[in-house]
Amino acid sequence: MDRRVLSVAAALVLAVPAGVGAQQFGGALAVSGDQVLVGEAGNGTMSGIVWVFGRTAAGWAETGQVTVSDEIRVPDGFGRAVAARGEWLWAGAPLEGDGAGAVYVFRADGSGGWEQVARLEAPGDASAFGSAIALTDDVAIVAAPGAENGRGTVFSYAAGPDGGLTAGGAVRPPDGVAVSGFGAALAVDGGTLLVGTREDDGAPPAVFAFEPNGDGAWTAAGQLEAPSLSERSNFGASLALRDGFALVGAATMRESGGAVFAFARGPEDWALEARLGPLLPEPNAQFGSSIGFDGDAILIGAAGSSFGAGTLYAYRRDADGRWSEASVLMRSPLGERSGFGSATARSGDHLVIGATGMDSRAGAAVVYERSGGGAWEAAGTLVNDHRGFPAIAGEEIECTEGHATVFECRDVNITAFMPIKDLGGTRATRVNDIWGWTDPETGREIAIVGRTDGTSFVDVSDPYRPRFLGDLPATEGSRHMIWRDIKVYRDHAYIVADAALEHGVQVFDLRQLRDVGDEPVTFGETYLYDGIHSAHNIVINEETGFAYTVGNSGGGETCGGGLHMLNLEEPGRPVFAGCFAQEGTGRRGTGYVHDAQCVTYRGPDTEHAGKEICLGSNETAFNIADVTDKDAPVALATIDYPNVAYAHQGWLTDDHRYFYMNDEGDEPQGLVPGTRTLVWDVTDLDDPILVTEYIAETTATDHNLYIVGDLMYQSNYSAGFRVLDISDPENPVEIGFFDTSPYEGGASWSNYPYFESGTIAVTGTGDGLFLLKNMARPRLVP
Repeated sequence: MDRRVLSVAAALVLAVPAGVGAQQFGGALAVSGDQVLVGEAGNGTMSGIVWVFGRTAAGWAETGQVTVSDEIRVPDGFGRAVAARGEWLWAGAPLEGDGAGAVYVFRADGSGGWEQVARLEAPGDASAFGSAIALTDDVAIVAAPGAENGRGTVFSYAAGPDGGLTAGGAVRPPDGVAVSGFGAALAVDGGTLLVGTREDDGAPPAVFAFEPNGDGAWTAAGQLEAPSLSERSNFGASLALRDGFALVGAATMRESGGAVFAFARGPEDWALEARLGPLLPEPNAQFGSSIGFDGDAILIGAAGSSFGAGTLYAYRRDADGRWSEASVLMRSPLGERSGFGSATARSGDHLVIGATGMDSRAGAAVVYERSGGGAWEAAGTLVNDHRGFPAIAGEEIECTEGHATVFECRDVNITAFMPIKDLGGTRATRVNDIWGWTDPETGREIAIVGRTDGTSFVDVSDPYRPRFLGDLPATEGSRHMIWRDIKVYRDHAYIVADAALEHGVQVFDLRQLRDVGDEPVTFGETYLYDGIHSAHNIVINEETGFAYTVGNSGGGETCGGGLHMLNLEEPGRPVFAGCFAQEGTGRRGTGYVHDAQCVTYRGPDTEHAGKEICLGSNETAFNIADVTDKDAPVALATIDYPNVAYAHQGWLTDDHRYFYMNDEGDEPQGLVPGTRTLVWDVTDLDDPILVTEYIAETTATDHNLYIVGDLMYQSNYSAGFRVLDISDPENPVEIGFFDTSPYEGGASWSNYPYFESGTIAVTGTGDGLFLLKNMARPRLVP
């Protein structure tokens, strides 16, 4: 056994295992005296933070932060698991060290702050060390569920008489049992340790019990088993343990909306005593998202109940073991989809409830204090500040030796960066699509940036000092979702949103931007077209003055998800002009179009010269249609291709001979060895030919691409912005890139490369607006 001694004083306490939504603010919680500690490990650009809150004269507010680094670096997951009592705080960083993980130990400094006193490295080849932590007064348990090729291992640390910690060896699942993610959840009390696993193909979820053997190691002491578990039940993802009584959550049990199984420790094994459920069965209630104790009451979170608002239940068991009472203790005060109850922590007269769905999953926590009569009363809602890359302005940062500040690059410089908060966004906001407009009177270049909650207008005429002009909020009453799309025709912007309820098409007269003064303006739409509710995208042929909403859903004339045609003869008042949907395409066979490009055709196929042609990426196929006659559109060709997963988006070359298309699903499904771009020869519109598949060195999921002359500009998840030379159309060559996401999980959603100045506007989904300059083939930027 490894007897390494770590110089950390021992005053260890019970930890609340990280529950559902542990990557969001509010997913990992602890209470220490009069402080509430909230982990926020999901930030994509920096090391995680444990936020410290306390009661002030103005109510509950942030009083400090516990950090291990303020660098912009690969996220370390710090704060994904937290445990605290008295003067000690433990926090896991399971992503640190390329996923090996680490655990940090802090001690209260006597003035409300926390001082780091130790860092525990992942033992051996452990992986995801620090994903969960459980503590008693003299034992610390740390999980590494990714160890041993995903089978998982748990490590124990014992407090010595000299105040140090002694590594007590590894705890592993029983031999011969199919197990995945051993250590995904932990609970420890006195002489008993419970360890949960993850469900995986061939490895059902399980909960194992262990007891100390007196020599610092742990011996198997049975398995907690529940009958008739449905697949993907999440059995064991939440655990609680006290005095030989165990609670095991199964929050995604199909029937009744989740369950909690109660076990009692017998002389030889664990016996199932009861199965608890919500008072009223509700699909997707996620009953058992979190579990905790409050005196003789058991607190159970149901984060998905009431349309995702969340509920906290109280169940009571009398001294004879009878379940005597069940009640709703509190309902979410934060509204639908807040996820209230996803995590809980209690100590003394303070109770904190996580709400990881709040603010589009940015997360929140609600603090309760016990009144003199013993009831819990709401005392405050806790949120964290927006964090991300700092703004860049004032000068061009050259790509030198493969970097421009923290961003990896090649032959692409950055002239400016605007964080989401500088675009009118909140901590919950993400950005998505982008388009542009050049004012024909002033020559000013305007970037139009889609957000989850609206649209931002940014003057990028000076690419080194962009200026936020104003915000067009999403249609009143619509739902804020990740998808928003914009196109422009004759000084008007047309904006749609997907899965957004009754959003319609917002029409905005861009000439209003000429009158903006020194302060940004909150605008209203010029007109709202309500012939559709939600749409994934909008396509405009500026030569003909027709727009096409695609991916329509939720109400209105959806056209099967295909082309909903709009006449823009009067730009401020779109008029419905017809439908086209190629049946048999799309995942439901209704002709759903995810994205398209519609042009007045000037390519080599003389039969169709001068006609209005739409080239659609229809989820399951590539579709070409003649929509010249809006009353009688004609399908020209429908073609599938090898390893089709999700035909996403594409763009024609200037001579209309080649169409470059991306598939959003082939990379994540492992169907291709790298980022794939499909190159179609559309010389014959009735019979296009897939002439090549360009496979990049990256394996990122490709998203939107656009073409200017013989250059293709791609936005990709986790690989950022890429520039390809297509002067030899069937043999693309990457000549530059700018990785807007120098961390796993970031994404460039889209780009707009059509400004005459050469400024390229690029959106980073969780970050903001990048203004870039292609140095491999530069155009003049003033």
